[in-house]
Amino acid sequence: MTWRFSFYNFTKNAISHEYIIANYVKISLMQKYGDLLRTLLEKRGITDVVQAEIFLNPDYKRDLHDPFLMHDMEKACVRIFEAMEAKEKIVIYADYDCDGIPGAVIMQDLFKEINYKNYEVYIPQRNSEGYGLNMEAIKGFALSNVKLLITIDLGITAVAEVAQASVAGIDVIITDHHLPRQNLSDDEFAFDLPRAYAILNPKVDNYPEKMLCGAGVIFKFAQGFIKKYNEYFKIKDGAEKWMLDMAGLATLSDMVPLTGENRTIAYFGMKVFKRSPRPGLQKLLAKMNIDQKYLSEDDIGFMVTPRLNAASRMDDPMRAFELLSTEDESHAGVLADHLSKINDERKVVVKGIMREVNKKLEKRSHEEMKEVIVIGNPEWRVGILGLVAGKICDEYKKPVFVWGKDENDCIKGSCRSDGSASIVELMTATSESFIDFGGHELAGGFAVHNEKIHFLEEALSATFNKVKRENIKSAVIYDVKSDLSVVSMQNWKEIEKMSPFGLANLKPVFLFEGVKIEKIKKFGKNGSGEHLEIIFSDAQGGKQNKAKAISFFSNHDSFKTSLTEGENVNLLATFDLSRFRGREELRLRIVDII
Repeated sequence: MTWRFSFYNFTKNAISHEYIIANYVKISLMQKYGDLLRTLLEKRGITDVVQAEIFLNPDYKRDLHDPFLMHDMEKACVRIFEAMEAKEKIVIYADYDCDGIPGAVIMQDLFKEINYKNYEVYIPQRNSEGYGLNMEAIKGFALSNVKLLITIDLGITAVAEVAQASVAGIDVIITDHHLPRQNLSDDEFAFDLPRAYAILNPKVDNYPEKMLCGAGVIFKFAQGFIKKYNEYFKIKDGAEKWMLDMAGLATLSDMVPLTGENRTIAYFGMKVFKRSPRPGLQKLLAKMNIDQKYLSEDDIGFMVTPRLNAASRMDDPMRAFELLSTEDESHAGVLADHLSKINDERKVVVKGIMREVNKKLEKRSHEEMKEVIVIGNPEWRVGILGLVAGKICDEYKKPVFVWGKDENDCIKGSCRSDGSASIVELMTATSESFIDFGGHELAGGFAVHNEKIHFLEEALSATFNKVKRENIKSAVIYDVKSDLSVVSMQNWKEIEKMSPFGLANLKPVFLFEGVKIEKIKKFGKNGSGEHLEIIFSDAQGGKQNKAKAISFFSNHDSFKTSLTEGENVNLLATFDLSRFRGREELRLRIVDII
């Protein structure tokens, strides 16, 4: 199947950076923008029109860095070109989450563009193989005469595995964005890096954007390869732009900061996603009653990503890869139904584990609650423990380590931090307790010897006091204090100019003081009543303003104050435009009620 579409003109904003400076340098934000947008820009440290225009109007050519600024980019491009010329067998080895899988689709799209067919995609099973490269897979590749292995969203800590691949005659190109393992025997900036043929990782070189996600790194590779070999392979200029739906999906899903190059990738990724011809995306969105052309970041974060991640948590991650890569509409429909079904099953399992967790933690006295929570059960499915750890972390405001046993009877788990300490620093400083570990500042994974799991909480809590960060503030910060008259479509459109929203570019939070609770209503699927809808009102200048606000998976006890109809409260909320079943409705999304 060939996709023929008139591609979106990414450079329609022909104003160059220099032109903006020449014409706007003396114009204040007050002259250029309305009160609300100006206030929101200033809250983000954007104080002049040059900065504002760059932020509000990302430009593809201007705002994406030259991919060859990434160390080893030239080397990686040449090695893959040589493999293609020699028709060597290549393996794309990707992580099983909604970063690695879209990254694998990007790499496959590149191979399809070039018409290279001697490759396979390998995604490890979360519940049996676990995260990262593994020795058994490498042995299998050697027997299959694989000559080149390209990792996506993993590999930077796989020192032994890469060495094993090298012995087997397999070159490894690592593309990753995780932190490498720190070499504690050297200075604080030394890392233990695998002896790979090439390493593409912005965290270990001087590439300007350090916070790319895994699919972002492989997108930069695709961009670089096309730039270098487009004439040789007769690739159309800008062919990588159609891959931005996958890069944008991963950037939003992996919770990297939406600043700099990430903002540009997410911005144009959303534009491509809304026009993407991929049958799997179209079928999945239709299954969820989401109009593709109105897709939002919330739709991706709360609807699309969980269903794609459900594949590895509850079944086989290849199902998610197949959904995103298939050109068969019928197969896409079957996969969309399947992922939605197992995602519903995942919710039930997580809810059951959380009931067990809360019972266990409620039995602990204040003295028994350590600085770090470690909790687990051999029966808990390893693939969903990241979700459980996140929920516990949100509720108890502490670093959390949750463990279970995988199919090989090994203790593995996931960890999350509330920001009081870096998860990677915490595990590095307690490395003697782990068989293996890795991750980000706020999230990670680990494996532990059976006999050491009973002492892990004590060891981590002792280490916590050495690496903890001081003065962590948990107060809710708002952007604008206003009355309910601000809730209008015109203001929603102003706010949307700042999208896409996510980490480091959060949706603006409004504080509405002294608003009255007019009506409280529960709603939910099949009458579950698991969500709240509240009508608020206020009176300003003799005029009464009303606004509907919703909070998903909440009840009367979910907020800092009790909810009673007729009472006045302070409301913290963001704007939310619902298009449920084709009906457009502007409302508020509750952040907190105090």
